[in-house]
Amino acid sequence: MKTSPSLPFPAVARKLRAFGQRLRAARLRREISTIQFCERINVSRDTLHRMEKGDWSIAIGTYMRALRVLGLDDDLDTLAADDVLGRKLQDLQLPTRKLRGVRKAASTAPVDDPSGGSDGASS
Repeated sequence: MKTSPSLPFPAVARKLRAFGQRLRAARLRREISTIQFCERINVSRDTLHRMEKGDWSIAIGTYMRALRVLGLDDDLDTLAADDVLGRKLQDLQLPTRKLRGVRKAASTAPVDDPSGGSDGASS
């Protein structure tokens, strides 16, 4: 039995729609027709239409081919390049260096207080 994948979060859906619009704009700026673009990325016109609408069910490899044809595939190198949250989480798990305790003096005689005061107790 085939199950359908769950819908993306609303913020993800908005980003995908915006991405689809940017793909379409890039295609139009290069004056590539839908038929030419479909042939180059090996998809149907229906799939291209869904891509340009930001359909979340399109395989990422298909988007990659589209970016490659448009000459925008190098932009993917910037995705998740600086994982700030991941680095912070990783830093929290780093082992902390345990400092050795300071050795106490051999004598147990009280040390004179340099400020001239007592230990806070009144006599």
